[in-house]
Amino acid sequence: MIYDVLVVGGGIAGLSAALEAASKGTHVGLVCKSLPLRSNSSMASGGINAVLSTMEPDEVSAHVADTLKSGQGLCNLDAVRVMCQRAPATIRKLHKLGVPFDLTEEEEISQRSFGGSGKKRTCYIGDKTGSALVQQLFKKCREAGVEFLPNHFVMNLIESKGRMCGVSVLRKSDSQVLAFAAKAVVLASGGFAGIYNGHTTNPLDTNGDMLAAALRAKLWVKDLELVQFHPTGLAKNGALLSEAARGEGGYLVNSKGERFIDELSTRDKITRAIMRQMESGEKVFLDVRHLGSAKIETKLPSLKQTCWSSLNIDVACELIPITPVAHYCMGGIEVDVNAQTTIKGLFACGEVACGGAHGANRLGGNSLIEGAVFGEIAGFNAAHFAIKNIFLPIDYESVAKEMRRVEYIYGGENLYNVNALRKQLGKTMFEKVGIYRDEASLVDAFEYIKYLRKLTASLHCITKSKDNNVEIVAILELANALQVAEAVVFSALSRKDSIGAHERTDAKGLFASPAHTVVTTLKGGFLKIERERTGTFWRMKRWLMRHFIN
Repeated sequence: MIYDVLVVGGGIAGLSAALEAASKGTHVGLVCKSLPLRSNSSMASGGINAVLSTMEPDEVSAHVADTLKSGQGLCNLDAVRVMCQRAPATIRKLHKLGVPFDLTEEEEISQRSFGGSGKKRTCYIGDKTGSALVQQLFKKCREAGVEFLPNHFVMNLIESKGRMCGVSVLRKSDSQVLAFAAKAVVLASGGFAGIYNGHTTNPLDTNGDMLAAALRAKLWVKDLELVQFHPTGLAKNGALLSEAARGEGGYLVNSKGERFIDELSTRDKITRAIMRQMESGEKVFLDVRHLGSAKIETKLPSLKQTCWSSLNIDVACELIPITPVAHYCMGGIEVDVNAQTTIKGLFACGEVACGGAHGANRLGGNSLIEGAVFGEIAGFNAAHFAIKNIFLPIDYESVAKEMRRVEYIYGGENLYNVNALRKQLGKTMFEKVGIYRDEASLVDAFEYIKYLRKLTASLHCITKSKDNNVEIVAILELANALQVAEAVVFSALSRKDSIGAHERTDAKGLFASPAHTVVTTLKGGFLKIERERTGTFWRMKRWLMRHFIN
């Protein structure tokens, strides 16, 4: 199959990129591992940030300042400015495309408060914002002629002389390895919090497949140790309880009924406050009873349904037991403000990318707007690259190598349970590389991950049928998850300080000038790490002083 632009991922970033590229007259394909509409974007319920000033006076400079403050010195000022400045136009464009934002009595887009933001600037559709956005963008992509390729597992990037040629994929219906040729490729495949199996809001197949592919392609990946834990996962199963509940006035209380933290603080502070309560023997709950049934029905219907179906809890009259769970990854493939990677014709956007819009700690509501803004930028630049360039021939030896790998996994007798290994990885990551880390726990995790990586050579499909075989995908996902996990731990070991979502209990304190952690893969599979001082740190400090400090 041949495309001008091939997009990998069907969340808000991927759909925005595909729609923009298609609007430039290019032939666009969108490949995703499962069915369309199933992505982390669909689960991002709370809202999407932009300065519209419909509820109270606000300024773009205030949105920039709140984002920089939360990012704690690791933001790229240029990326933050682009995101915040383009956000209002992006929201209006989405509304014009038919996204049914909640409206005020004056028919303006309604906005609510969100953690870490000083103003009401979070637009929403009840507590199902992400799902509504994705559905409408999917519809518009179909109308624009984007060709959807569901149930294809992207295995590796194919390049030639520093330029993209396409990708190799496993067709899940029959386990055939194919090559998709493209002039330009946009990676928008989401994050990797699924490696915290059993302790995450993410689907278990969110293992960072494209990050692993990027490492194999020797791309630079940045700040992988910065994994954000959402404060309010449902205690039973980790299901996401949207920040919308706190934005609408919900409380966090302990077993004694005491509130112990400002519910609209940033997520890192709330998560650690909850953990301190739990460590002291308290259980922690989300309390929305005082909001009343009418408000819960209109503003938080998904919260009500999730709690009832999972725990038979009526949130209008009962407390909701919660626990922090891995949720979002600030780190990813290094890109510039044009969503360009170091390989020509390869772009990345959304959670798989790290352009510096979130720094060390993402603000709630900023993920969807970052995906929409930089997805559009990636699609625009990919389309123009495709228009100006020709197809490069694909080296089919790389595809044949993947074919041999698949045949190997189908052959032989299986020695280990792949699902048990995935659970063990998740348990290790949560306990050793979770909300708190220290050198001893990180070294333990690193050694155990190396051990698990050795075991993957003995994983084979028990069922030998190649038709819709879930085992082959599970084994490939585990290999990717372990490669990413090793890079995450390696990055966490190198960052001796505590910053944002990375809390080292053995830290000596923050460095005077925060630095990025940048990892790549050397020959033989060894990891190389560099500490990259943020060239924008002092620019951010001067910008904040100029705008907000007298």
